[in-house]
Amino acid sequence: MSGSAMSGTSEISVASAFSGMTRVDPVVFKAACPECRVGFELSASALRLVVGATHRTTFYSFTCPQCSAAVRKPAGERIVELLTRGGVRALRLHAKGRGA
Repeated sequence: MSGSAMSGTSEISVASAFSGMTRVDPVVFKAACPECRVGFELSASALRLVVGATHRTTFYSFTCPQCSAAVRKPAGERIVELLTRGGVRALRLHAKGRGA
């Protein structure tokens, strides 16, 4: 582009472009262990979400940071939505096809 096409526009620095932005804290999820009954917060990376073909095969799991128990809980549609929006990566299971 020629200099005349750019006249009337002002340059802006990266620092000034981002000056009004604030830092966003990572999402944390509150959970409790059914074994030791301790409540705690987990980051998205500490949770595992499995989305299956039915409600029986859809769940989330984590390891208790207090007692190291493996915890698995059912996840309905709303829980799946909240976890995925919060950054939890989902493993999606595919139903086997019939007849093949």
